[in-house]
Amino acid sequence: MEGFSVDLKTLKKQESKRKVSKGYMWALFCAVFWGIWYLPGTVVWVLNPFDEMYSAIAETSGDGMSLVITAVLITAFNALTVMLALMLWNGVLGKYGELGRTLKEFHPCSKWFFLASIFGGPMAILGSFIAMGFIGGAFAAVAGLLYPVVGSILAYYWYGEKISKRAAMGIAVIIVGGVTIFGGGLLTELSSGNVQWIGYLGGLMAAAGWGIEGAIAGKGLDISEPDAGLTLRFLGENIIWWIIIVPILAIVGFPMYSFALQAFEPLTLLVLIFAGITFGFCYVCWYKSFPLIGVGRGQGIGNLYGFCAIIFIFLFFGDVPQWTILVGGTLCIAGSFIMFTEDASALETLRGE
Repeated sequence: MEGFSVDLKTLKKQESKRKVSKGYMWALFCAVFWGIWYLPGTVVWVLNPFDEMYSAIAETSGDGMSLVITAVLITAFNALTVMLALMLWNGVLGKYGELGRTLKEFHPCSKWFFLASIFGGPMAILGSFIAMGFIGGAFAAVAGLLYPVVGSILAYYWYGEKISKRAAMGIAVIIVGGVTIFGGGLLTELSSGNVQWIGYLGGLMAAAGWGIEGAIAGKGLDISEPDAGLTLRFLGENIIWWIIIVPILAIVGFPMYSFALQAFEPLTLLVLIFAGITFGFCYVCWYKSFPLIGVGRGQGIGNLYGFCAIIFIFLFFGDVPQWTILVGGTLCIAGSFIMFTEDASALETLRGE
């Protein structure tokens, strides 16, 4: 019996290690897809009809308002192409039945994914597009690196997800990195007298929105399958954009539908589909990592997207970011690695319940 007990402990330890390795692998794939997404996310701003939409609205409503309204339409199309990519993904996996069952179970789980769509869409993704439009893709990518701090703290206080000393140390390093990114950029612009406040606000929206979304999704994933839950999260975001916000903006006088119809040009569609595929699979990997290693660690490793984005943006556009962004981004990545090197035995139980 003693030998049998030892074997069980060994098997349990091996299974735990396998689960943690798989969780970190999903989070790492998330970072790569997320980093690539900033390429179509940056390019789409200079394509028709979005460049023409920006010019047309700027003539009557000013540059700032024009950029925010254009960002709304871009974000709505991004949500639509992600939804199409996820429907294809669920079809390949044969999960339409599971999708239907999860949709019907609104109170136990679907409500969490629809709530996550509010913070992930109109707050995080719109904020990231605003930061891209006002300041640039590299800043937008790095500004969102603060989101694991928000997600970890919420998951800890809300449903008792454990934060070890090592994970807390990683979070602290990420905070210092975030302060360097925002503080350095602000000091540079204050000295020039031209501060792009809306761009910085967009960066904060991205960090807070993705952090809150992760904590909420972690709750929903307790009782649902990740692929089905994620698809419902983007169903919610599409409802918000195409049934609520875009019609309201059209009613108050912005030319939303005329420019939306012009988006069906081959090159624009190609870029939007590229954005939908990369962002859709980034989210697939992100949501799959949460049940295996927890929200805080999944977000922490997913944070490497900032590093990937800067590399891809430099390779494709030759855009060299400011030194404060590089230093801040390096600190955020260092914080992520501190979390990554945490002992697997500490993750056998993710919550203190």
